[in-house]
Amino acid sequence: MLTRFPAHYSSPAELERLQLDGLRWTVNHAWRNSPFYRSRLELAGVTPDDIASLADIAKLPFTSADDLRDGYPFPLRAASHEQLVRIHSSSGTTGKRKILCYTQKDVDDWADMFCRCYEMAGVTREDRVQICVGYGLWTAGAGFQLGCERYGALAVPVGPGNLDIQTTFLVDLQSTVVCCTASMGLLLAEEVQRRNLRDKIAVRKVILGAERSSEAILAKIRECLGAESVHDITGLTEVYGPGTGLSCGVPGADGSIHYWADYYLLEILDPETLQPVQPGEVGEMVFTTLCKEGGPLIRYRSRDLTRLVPGDCPCGCVLPRHDRILGRSDDVVIFRGVNIYPGQIDEILDRIDGLGSEFQVVLDRGADGRDYMTIRVERAEDAAPTADALLSKAIVSGVKHSLMVSCEVDLLPYGELPRSERKTRRMFDNRAY
Repeated sequence: MLTRFPAHYSSPAELERLQLDGLRWTVNHAWRNSPFYRSRLELAGVTPDDIASLADIAKLPFTSADDLRDGYPFPLRAASHEQLVRIHSSSGTTGKRKILCYTQKDVDDWADMFCRCYEMAGVTREDRVQICVGYGLWTAGAGFQLGCERYGALAVPVGPGNLDIQTTFLVDLQSTVVCCTASMGLLLAEEVQRRNLRDKIAVRKVILGAERSSEAILAKIRECLGAESVHDITGLTEVYGPGTGLSCGVPGADGSIHYWADYYLLEILDPETLQPVQPGEVGEMVFTTLCKEGGPLIRYRSRDLTRLVPGDCPCGCVLPRHDRILGRSDDVVIFRGVNIYPGQIDEILDRIDGLGSEFQVVLDRGADGRDYMTIRVERAEDAAPTADALLSKAIVSGVKHSLMVSCEVDLLPYGELPRSERKTRRMFDNRAY
């Protein structure tokens, strides 16, 4: 499938050699050029000479978002200021921003990774790519535009929000590719439907990033925009930015994400024990970059949860796969002794016909001291309230079967829950501790 921006290997053995060379280079580069990593590696009693196989990654210390904030303004820096050409930043929930720095090689590598995403999605140099994500310090807008221009397609850098401009450009410029968050994609799809514009636009592809997208959201976006395919894109600021993986979208792939294993090592670890989980089990994504100069990552704990997908993909791509992002380890709530994250609820609701894409999980503590869960979910656009009893029963049964807990259900008319151009909040924990 990949032609101009292919994987840098053709067999598992070749990938292993490439990753080991990259791991050795990264540890050596960090040891020589980053005071932070030199100190951290010395504390762990590890030197670059100790890395003889990929299994030796277990000897290396972890890095976390706290390290980035504590090292503000140039944490992890492993290149001279003269070599740096750019910074990007993501805002944490508390404390200082997380700033990452890039050399020109880092920017070029990122552009190549993004081109690989566009190519896998079936974008051509004749496409017009409407970029509906944030610009500035955030990596999204710059990443989508950098990759688009490197690839040779026409970039339409609208930014997020402003549905009037978005729909005007879809009609007037005949944009063929839309890049946005899943929440923004839903907003735009519903606006196109409201204005009856589907027959006046030319959208072929939609590329979604920054948050988990359910099957219901994907179906709504595909239907309202008339897109032939919708793809999930992955990435976080610490690992270059968006563009580090993409869902191929072929039948039978089940939305799984091909990730660029020739640019970074991905471990899936139990967030409590920090030991590898069994294949197919959910764990935390931990990243080690293989060629990043400005701000290399060594066992960076992303807090994102997913699982590896074994076996060959029907699309024929040799790059490995992981599932969609299922939630974050720090977003997990404990309800009656069970760890629950939004992606689990999402998966349960996806299996039930007659529901819309939007839902909320509300946790309360009753006067009796017990915890209660209410799932507020919209009916499908064409669903009648007469089916509420059956839908509620299916949701309660699905939650009980999958999570072994009980819940109540509040079914709402389509469009009742709030929409957002950014990430949509799903969990509301009102319990007092």
